[in-house]
Formats: sequence, structure tokens, C-alpha cells
Amino acid sequence: MFRILILLVLGVGVGYMLRGRSFVGVTKWSIQITVCVLLFVFGVSIGSDRNLVDNFYNFGWQAAVFACLGVLGSIVAARVAQRLFFKKGGES
Repeated sequence: MFRILILLVLGVGVGYMLRGRSFVGVTKWSIQITVCVLLFVFGVSIGSDRNLVDNFYNFGWQAAVFACLGVLGSIVAARVAQRLFFKKGGES
């Protein structure tokens, strides 16, 4: 866990030092491709787990509740961040 947090902090530091460079803009599409590949691999691993697929009915409603609450929490957090960090009219 700490290894992941340390890598995240290091990445933020490197990104801060390299901001404004032209090659940093490439990360936008590379992040999208990476997320799509990760979602695909995640789906393959779920689909290949026989126990999970057999018990999908039992886990399905819990997963739907967690997904809805996660989306709702993200929307609320985005609204709070928008109101705290950005002024009206797009000025920051």
C-alpha cells in the first residue's frame, strides 16, 4: 500500500517538474488506452472466474448498490471541489 502511495507522490512530483513540456500532452491518450486495457483485462478475469459467474445473482445487487453509491459520491465530491476551488465564471 505504501509503495503505491510513494509511487503516486513521485509521479506527481515528476509531473510538476515536467509540466509545460510538449511530450507530457501524449499522456492524455495513453491514459485512456491504459484504462481501456485494464477494464478489458478486469472483465476477462471476472468472466473466467466460474464461482463468481455462478453466484452472480447473489453478488449482483450488492455490486449495483456499490456502483450507484460510488457514482453518487463522485458527483457530490466533484461538485464540492468545484465550489471550493473554482470561482464563478471559470476563474480560479
